[in-house]
Amino acid sequence: MNGLLEKLETVLGMPDTGTLNGFEYEFNPIPGDVEVIQVVFKDREELPIYLTQSDSQMLCICYLWEEKEIISKKRSEMLEVMLDMNISVPLSSFGRIGNRYTIFGALSLDSSAESIARELTVLSDNALDAIDAMSEYLN
Repeated sequence: MNGLLEKLETVLGMPDTGTLNGFEYEFNPIPGDVEVIQVVFKDREELPIYLTQSDSQMLCICYLWEEKEIISKKRSEMLEVMLDMNISVPLSSFGRIGNRYTIFGALSLDSSAESIARELTVLSDNALDAIDAMSEYLN
């Protein structure tokens, strides 16, 4: 799993900063045992996307909110709404990692530059839409 940033630069034909589907972006490697690239879109810095890969796929994850940010009386209703929305959110799915709610998407390691760019920008758009749609359930 070496060289995810280099692969992105090669596949997307761009350096670690630039414009992607009309959005200014920055790729930031995150130190650790597992290679992770943080993708930050200008004007959406609070919702970075974390990109990693396994032997068979690339995974794009955006953290939305934490459990403590949910209005406790509305938690069950929020979870049902998220399940109902899951199918209608293109290229993305809701999930949870520990106490943090996420929206994520997966791609083949052989994905084209267009597919990677589309997944990253659509996931960013879907994260904004999810927060807007769930705002009545959050503090």
